[in-house]
Amino acid sequence: MQVKYGDYSQEQHKSGCLASDRLLPQRVIGQYKMSTEEWERRIMVWWADHRGMNRDAAMLEYLKIAQDLDMYGVNYFEIKNKKGTELFLGVDALGLNIYEKADKLTPKVGFPWSEIRNISFNDKKFVIKPIDKKSNDFVFYAPRLRINKRILALCMGNHELYMRRRKPDTIEVQQMKQQAKEERMQRQMEQERLAKEMTAREAAEQKQREYEEQMNRMREDMERAQRDLEIAQETIRRLEQQLSELHEAKRVLEEKERELRDLTEQLQSERQMSEEERTKLIDEIQHREAQVTQMRDAVEQKTVETNELQQQVEEYRERQHVQSNIINVASAASSNSSYNHQHTSSNHFVGEHNGHDDLTDAHVELMVDDDINYPQTELDRVTHTEQNVNMKHKLEKLTAELDQARVQDGLSDYDVLHMENKRAGRDKYKTLRQIRGGNTKRRIDQYENM
Repeated sequence: MQVKYGDYSQEQHKSGCLASDRLLPQRVIGQYKMSTEEWERRIMVWWADHRGMNRDAAMLEYLKIAQDLDMYGVNYFEIKNKKGTELFLGVDALGLNIYEKADKLTPKVGFPWSEIRNISFNDKKFVIKPIDKKSNDFVFYAPRLRINKRILALCMGNHELYMRRRKPDTIEVQQMKQQAKEERMQRQMEQERLAKEMTAREAAEQKQREYEEQMNRMREDMERAQRDLEIAQETIRRLEQQLSELHEAKRVLEEKERELRDLTEQLQSERQMSEEERTKLIDEIQHREAQVTQMRDAVEQKTVETNELQQQVEEYRERQHVQSNIINVASAASSNSSYNHQHTSSNHFVGEHNGHDDLTDAHVELMVDDDINYPQTELDRVTHTEQNVNMKHKLEKLTAELDQARVQDGLSDYDVLHMENKRAGRDKYKTLRQIRGGNTKRRIDQYENM
C-alpha cells in the first residue's frame, strides 16, 4: 500500500477504498475467521505505521523481507537422480538446491554457483561438473528436454550474476556506487527533515486545536458569567426595591408606634374622661397595637427576605470575581504558551536547516584486490526481521493476534512445514549453512543416495 498509494491518510483512505485491491491470496484469507473488512482495517493500521517512508524505500523494505522467505526467487523442476528417486531441483540466485518431493521449503543438499565449473545436458540427462576435480559429476534426469533447456538458461544467467556480484568493483563502479550512496543519504536527510517538519506542523496544528477548544470553553464560561451577572443585577434591583419597601415599612411602623404612645399617654393623662370616651380610646389603642404588631411582623419578614437577597448578591459577586480571575489567568497562559510554541517551532526549523547544510562530508573506502575471491556472503547473513528488533516484535505480536482467528483445518502442508521450521528456529540462511557443510564430493554422494 505504501508503494502504490504513498502515505496513509485517514481523510482520504476511507473504509472500502481497498476493495478493488488484491490484498492477500485467497488461500491465506480462507485460513482465518476474518472478513474482508476486518483484513482491510488491520492492513490500514499496518499501513499507517509506514508514514513518511517514500515509495522506493518501501519497496526496498518489502524486498528485504521477501528475499528471506524460503521459496523466494526459486524455480522448481521435477528431476530424478541415478537411483530414480523423484526430487525437486531448485534454481535461484545463490545456487542449486535439492529438495525432497514432499518438502519444497527446506533443501537437503546445496551447491553454490562458485563451486560449479561446467553445465551441460544431453536429451533428458543434465550434467554439472564441479570445480573440485576429485568430486563426481552432479547428474540428474528431467522428464522432458525443454525442461533441461530452461534449467540451462537459468543456470547460465544466475551463475553469471552471482560471479559478477562477488568480483571486486572497478574504480568507476565504486565511484558510481559512492555517488549513488551520497544521493541516497541526501534524499534520506531530506526525507528526515521533511518528516520532522511535518511532525512539528502536526504538533502545532494540534496545539492550535487545543487553543481553539480552550478559547471556546473560555467563551462559554464568559457567556455563563454574563448570564450570572444579569441574574445578579436583577437580584440587586429586587434587593434595592425590597430595601426601599423595608425603609418605608419601618417609617410607617415608627409613625404608628408614636401614635400608639400618644394615645397611651393621652389615656393615662385624661383622668376625668367619661367611661364611654375611655372605652373608645382603649379600643382605639388596641386597634393601633394590632396594626403595629402586624406591621412589625411584616417588617421582620421583609428584613429576612432582604438579608437573603443580600447574601445571594454577595455570592454572585464572589463567583463573578473568581470566574473573572480564572479567565484572565487562562487568557494570559494561552497567550504565553502560543508565543513560546511558535518561538520554539521557529528555532527548531532554523536549527534543522542549518544542520542539514553543514553535513557535507562523507567517508569513502575503496577496496582493490588483485586476487579474485568469491565469498559466500549468504552464509553469514541473517534475516532482515532478525536485524530489525522493532519489526521482529511487531511480527511476533501480529502472529499471536492472527493465531487466535486461524482455522486449523485450512492449513496446507507447507503451512505446517513452515510452522515446524519456525518452532525449530530454522530460517533460510541457517539451512544454507547446514546443507553446504562439508566438501563438494560428500554433498554429491549425499544427493546420489537420496
